[in-house]
Amino acid sequence: MSISGSEEIGVAIVGCGTVGGATASILTRQGDRLSARIDTPIRLRAIVDVDFTHARRLGLNQSLFTDDLEAVLSRDDIQVVAELIGGTDQARQVVERALRAGKNVVTANKALLAHHGLELLKIARQNGVCISFEASCVGAIPIISILTGQLACDRIDAMYGIVNGTCNYILTAMSEQNRTYTEALAVAQERGMAEADPSLDVMGHDSAHKLAILAALAFGERIDLEKIYVEGIDDLKPQDIQYGKELGYVIKLLAVARRQGDALSLRVHPAFISSLHPLAWVSGPFNAVSIYAENTGHLMLYGRGAGIPATAAAVIGDIASIALGDAQRRFNKLRIWPDRSEPANQLDIGTVRCRYYLRLQVEDRPGVFAQVARILGDRQISISSLLQHESAPGSTDGVPVVITTYEALEANVREALGEINRLEVTKAPCVCIRMIAEHPEQTSGQ
Repeated sequence: MSISGSEEIGVAIVGCGTVGGATASILTRQGDRLSARIDTPIRLRAIVDVDFTHARRLGLNQSLFTDDLEAVLSRDDIQVVAELIGGTDQARQVVERALRAGKNVVTANKALLAHHGLELLKIARQNGVCISFEASCVGAIPIISILTGQLACDRIDAMYGIVNGTCNYILTAMSEQNRTYTEALAVAQERGMAEADPSLDVMGHDSAHKLAILAALAFGERIDLEKIYVEGIDDLKPQDIQYGKELGYVIKLLAVARRQGDALSLRVHPAFISSLHPLAWVSGPFNAVSIYAENTGHLMLYGRGAGIPATAAAVIGDIASIALGDAQRRFNKLRIWPDRSEPANQLDIGTVRCRYYLRLQVEDRPGVFAQVARILGDRQISISSLLQHESAPGSTDGVPVVITTYEALEANVREALGEINRLEVTKAPCVCIRMIAEHPEQTSGQ
């Protein structure tokens, strides 16, 4: 549905939970401010849900309440549908029906886009409308706008992101307060920073959803979510985080996308980064994305990656972009959308080359380190540093030996660790954490 020349833009919100309610509140209570900034006023015309308890608690206009989605989609005075119900199955049905009805769609649903974005983009294009999803990846940080605007014609070489506020909050507590994972998670849940079932966040899948969306736009290639390597934070131990700090590193859950020849390496995993890198300073529920582009150079975006007001603000921003016509122009003109791009050549995690932090629990006796060094050397893994602490009194778990390596091939490191774990002197499985270095900034003018 074209909105060119419309005197007003009518909006329907589907799902009036926390984000939907906050979005509705902004549209109704700050409508005059929005109208003062753009020529086309934005009007909330309907709120679709089956339970309006939260909406009533917010004091929203009850004349807007309805459970009849079809009636809403048939209205000519509604040009934008904001899908804010979450999940994938019901949300997919709502978005498909809205697009086929000729409505532009705004969504904050990263799981929906990561799994079904390709099909939904095709449906939108077939019906002459667009999908906007700034709120889906890192809250109020306008990264989608930048990837489809300022950086759309630049060549992006790499992108490193802290894109999950729950995980960053937990890791900050583990790093700065020396809490265990279980303790930090409990605090996060008490303070509303983690869900009752946090598995989607802490196991890295939420970050993978966001990485799939961002990488598709950054590289202009179609991303296969299933080929993204994913590793969470639930097995991290405080002692490794503290050993890393001794070596000058901070632990973060990183979403990494980088060019490797003519292919892409996409992965989500905990990583040590230098305490001097700007990403190391991102604490608590904040998010940041560090981008390296050929002409722009290094660009880092920082802000609240989660939270109800931040997400609602991004939804409002998308609605305003549609009202201004910017969203439709980018959707129609750019060829970086997944439905208009070719499938990416995504590499296996075994092809990654980086430095590694290894913690071994071994017997304290002569010759042990020689065995370990031989195994590493046989696979072209060179040792950069060695850190050894005494074992706790009465411990039967062996002595902790921390090794950092120079850059090595992931497949070789995995083989070496498998052999070390089989040694008689090894008392517990080796811990392996990747160490991510600053990406080289290479602009065309250098």
